[in-house]
Amino acid sequence: MSRRRRLPSPLRADPPGRGSDVSERPDSGETRPGVGGRAARLGWLAMGWICVALGIIGALLPLMPTTIFLILAAGCFARSSPRLEAWLLDHPRVGPTLRAWRRDGAIGRRGKTLACGGIAAGYSIFLWTARPGLPLAMLVGATMAGCALYILTRPTAPV
Repeated sequence: MSRRRRLPSPLRADPPGRGSDVSERPDSGETRPGVGGRAARLGWLAMGWICVALGIIGALLPLMPTTIFLILAAGCFARSSPRLEAWLLDHPRVGPTLRAWRRDGAIGRRGKTLACGGIAAGYSIFLWTARPGLPLAMLVGATMAGCALYILTRPTAPV
């Protein structure tokens, strides 16, 4: 019975102290768990490009997220194309953010500020335009506050 080497999660690194390193990438000859042949690899590749496209759209449109789609793209590329995964992780603009998330689950101070500001702006626009009843306003407010709390409780990435 042969033991396969445990690979780090493509979306997030193992917790500190477990021996994983962001710079470690499996050799091209290694078997990757969860990748079952050419069709699956092409599916992951297509999803990666879709996520990159959504990330680019998010960079251009206000209130649409960018980083989450690029994190998902890196995960998809990790399962389909180590070269494209490396391209995203080494990109001068988005690479540091993706590596910080993968390594520590960290979000930069500017990202936290923009995300929470966007949540507050979105909720204000919702209240102003939809004029919801109190129960719906409280439900949406609680959901958005939960999202903001999650963002604020992530470690802060170094500048």
